[in-house]
Amino acid sequence: MWGSHPGPGLPNSDRYTKPARGPAAAQGGRPTFSSSAVADMPPQVYITRSEEETIAVGREIASRLRAPALVLLIGDLGAGKTTLAKGIVSGLGAAAVEDVSSPTFTLIHEYGQNPKVYHIDLYRLDRIPELETLGLDDLWDQRAIVLIEWGEKFSRQLPAERVEIHLDYAAGEDRRITVY
Repeated sequence: MWGSHPGPGLPNSDRYTKPARGPAAAQGGRPTFSSSAVADMPPQVYITRSEEETIAVGREIASRLRAPALVLLIGDLGAGKTTLAKGIVSGLGAAAVEDVSSPTFTLIHEYGQNPKVYHIDLYRLDRIPELETLGLDDLWDQRAIVLIEWGEKFSRQLPAERVEIHLDYAAGEDRRITVY
């Protein structure tokens, strides 16, 4: 559990900076999302000190996403990927924070209608044939927001046009959230 610092962790806070943009590797022959998927989203770094702050950052990110969009949530176990997803899903108006849970065992959760949000967890998958059984290619054709935890395991099989959000442990219980 994160510490109890009450700060909001939002962009007007003094706790974020804008890093240089990280290049996404081009994937030949894979479907892509339009470049308008992320509305005016420069690279950013947020430091959060609580689950509430991480949810607030997720809402801020959601305010800038445009469907269709693929978002990879990348980080170690316990780094806050699902907590951030709660903020993104609720910020898009697709579900309440308390209704968003980890899809670790179901693999895919679907929320809302406009936009439809798919929250996917690939942690339990190890091989490409397992990934192919999920039918993710069908999702790329929809005007949806697709959030994928552990997507870096299958980076070459996923569309190259995407937002990558890296969650790392910072000092103490703080988290560093970097959006590319």
